[in-house]
Amino acid sequence: MNAEPRVYVGTYAKYNNGSIAGAWISLDEHGDADSFHAAARTLHKSESDPELMFQDAENIPDALYGESHLDDRIWEWLALDEYERDIVAAWLDHVGGDDSIDYIIDCHIGNADSWQDYVYDWVDALGILDSMPENLRFYFDYEAFGRDLRGDLTVAETPKGVIVFS
Repeated sequence: MNAEPRVYVGTYAKYNNGSIAGAWISLDEHGDADSFHAAARTLHKSESDPELMFQDAENIPDALYGESHLDDRIWEWLALDEYERDIVAAWLDHVGGDDSIDYIIDCHIGNADSWQDYVYDWVDALGILDSMPENLRFYFDYEAFGRDLRGDLTVAETPKGVIVFS
């Protein structure tokens, strides 16, 4: 997720009166909830007590925002580097739940361009075939091994490849 994470902020009063007037607010420019909400209230200062409505979002996991709230974990997610943001986004998209960011990152065990690449790397890293004579190694059934392995793991297929969790 290399594009700017942002949220389109309107208000329920405007929406109920037939308007979606609001603006995109960058989350990168507001590193915490207080700063973000202050910017949103300033945007809608024409209302005495604006009830904020988050009408759209870009480049953040869907699980971290809703029409009437931003999940508290969003600020932790913003503090991560791009690699870790992708890991957390994959978990939230494929597993969901209220798990902490630290827990999600702890569950991450690897990435690869494809599941097949992950399986080949796994077999190589563990040295599973090291004790097998060289001329017999090509008989190893990576596909069957991968099917069994996948049953013990959570595999998130993403546009960037697979992200694997224990």
